Amino acid sequence: MKKMIKKVLFGALLVGAVAVMGACSETVEGTEKDSGGKDSSSYPTKPIEIVVPAGAGGDTDLNTRTMAKYLEKELGTTMIITNVNGAGGTTGTKKVLDSKPDGYTVLSYHNSTLISKILGLVDYTYSDFDVAGMGVMDKGNAFVVNNKSEFKSLDDLIAFAKENPEKVTVATEVGSFTHLQLLAFEAATGTKFNIVDVGGASDKITALLGGRIDIIPTQLGLVNSYVESGDFRALGIMSDERLKAAPDVPTFKEQGVDLVMDKFFFWGFPKGTPEEIVDTFTKALEKVVANEEYQKEMEGFMVEPVYLNPAEANELMEKEDKFYTELNPQ
Repeated sequence: MKKMIKKVLFGALLVGAVAVMGACSETVEGTEKDSGGKDSSSYPTKPIEIVVPAGAGGDTDLNTRTMAKYLEKELGTTMIITNVNGAGGTTGTKKVLDSKPDGYTVLSYHNSTLISKILGLVDYTYSDFDVAGMGVMDKGNAFVVNNKSEFKSLDDLIAFAKENPEKVTVATEVGSFTHLQLLAFEAATGTKFNIVDVGGASDKITALLGGRIDIIPTQLGLVNSYVESGDFRALGIMSDERLKAAPDVPTFKEQGVDLVMDKFFFWGFPKGTPEEIVDTFTKALEKVVANEEYQKEMEGFMVEPVYLNPAEANELMEKEDKFYTELNPQ
């Protein structure tokens, strides 16, 4: 009898164990998974590739690498920076757009994502990505000349350019943020420049140092060491007010050109990336921007550490998209 009771009890326990295992299996199967079949709640489980649609040495590259250094600590994984230059940034943005939406390929870029669509270079824009937020705002977008230049102010530049159409050579990268700045400046001042595509930020700096072009539109923080050394001179910045870090550089508005164009930097995943993954990345981004060490490091580049969540970032880009569309003189 005792043996029989033991057999019955063992059988009941065995059935119960199988039932529990089955329930656990159902729970795991019901957990949200990324497109690779892995549980997205454990994200990240491997290195994340960050695509920068610009060359090394520019402001986009510098801002991204600085942020990535802190994101690695928050997310507990390695960030692999991939510079994909070319076609005004569209080669890099398309690479991310076509990537697997599993959270392991992320875009780090700026306003040019909107501008490329407006200028007709691509058929997609910021809304075709799952935006994870923003972490940096640059209000030091400037027109910079070689210190040997005859132009001491925007007035000098405008007067000469009006009398000598297409004689002032200005460097840009077609389809980029600086390209739209130039088109808007021409429309606002009645000037016409000789706009040449020399490549990314570092290429423009090299061209100006070598005297191959007259002006570069660029971020003041990126070239401030050249300004301080006396190699370059900033004619003005496209901001509402002067920068605290550069109080001697006047705004365009002060000089009669009502043109304000701030540069934002956002992070985006391929469309269809699991919401849980995007949210994990967004929370890490927010923590980094709140980090005092990060803030101090970024302020050294003359940019503002500013966190915008996905909704706020999309709202800003929608507003800017309308502004750029109206601004585009073509």
